[in-house]
Amino acid sequence: MVAVLNSLIEIDEKGIPWISGANTKVVEVVLDKMAHNSSPEEMHEQYPHLSLAQIHAALSYYYEHRDEVDADIERRDRYVENLRTQQKSPLTRKELESRLRARDETR
Repeated sequence: MVAVLNSLIEIDEKGIPWISGANTKVVEVVLDKMAHNSSPEEMHEQYPHLSLAQIHAALSYYYEHRDEVDADIERRDRYVENLRTQQKSPLTRKELESRLRARDETR
């Protein structure tokens, strides 16, 4: 079941807020705002599939639910860091390119 908070933001069955009809999570807009301090107009240039109203709705949702969204961002950061620490020896670009060449040669 999906809960519709307003015509622009929906909460899916996992409790994740999405921009309605855009296949974009609210957290994606928020992270862009945090990383680049983009204005809604600048975000609209980067994401033309989102209307200014959708961008403003996502930011409004964030400001009204800041603790929840910030906790979700922290959870995502911990998950990525956990994956990073589980990786025994990350490949360098050179090693990856070498493996890809070897794979391509066997085809």
